[in-house]
Amino acid sequence: MIVIPAVDLRDGRCVRLREGRSDRETVFSDDPIAMALRWVSLGAARLHVVDLDGAFAGAPRQTALVAKIVAAVAPVPVEMGGGLRDLAAVEAALETGARWAVVGTRAALDAGFLADVCRRHPGRIIVAVDARGGRVAVKGWTEVSEQTVTDAGMRAREAGAAALLYTDISRDGMEQGPNVDDTAALARAIDLPILASGGVATIDDLRRLAMIPGVEATIVGRALYTGAIDLAGAISAMSTLQ
Repeated sequence: MIVIPAVDLRDGRCVRLREGRSDRETVFSDDPIAMALRWVSLGAARLHVVDLDGAFAGAPRQTALVAKIVAAVAPVPVEMGGGLRDLAAVEAALETGARWAVVGTRAALDAGFLADVCRRHPGRIIVAVDARGGRVAVKGWTEVSEQTVTDAGMRAREAGAAALLYTDISRDGMEQGPNVDDTAALARAIDLPILASGGVATIDDLRRLAMIPGVEATIVGRALYTGAIDLAGAISAMSTLQ
């Protein structure tokens, strides 16, 4: 299992939110490019970049900055999400040089769009399933749909998504530990690579997730920025499990 640092962008800065709430923001850097380079220097094999402005607005807002990050960290691959709710937005995200586009809201609400975007960009679409109480949250996590997490995962698999990014919103940014049980249940139900996210606070949390068959990566945010987890140490710990 690989450890993927999160680089969340808002107003041109590198931030982290608690429980996905825009009013619970911590700014960790005024220079997201430097932060991305720091994670790469410590051994990151992949980066997870989110345009939070785009997620809340419903359309990308930080595409130019993402392109600069992608260029700066090359050849380390980047996955980009945030506000990718139509084909043009997905294509713009991939044109930044990002290897994968992460789609959430539109994928949950529109099966036709999901099938179309996966067909147009095989192997390059990651579906984000953001959970609140077992249901899928949409529109920058501001609304909860009737769709279950498992249903969303099955739809992503049938459409041909490259992977499923699962986040328990109630734990995101809280450093209270990941939802291991629900992550494992989803991995058992869905024959698709799982990227786990939300609540990771310690290397032991990473070890617990690494033991789940089907979880190929974990995205870590706040714990890296606060120093609760040392990235180089985490990468070394994961290598001993192989």
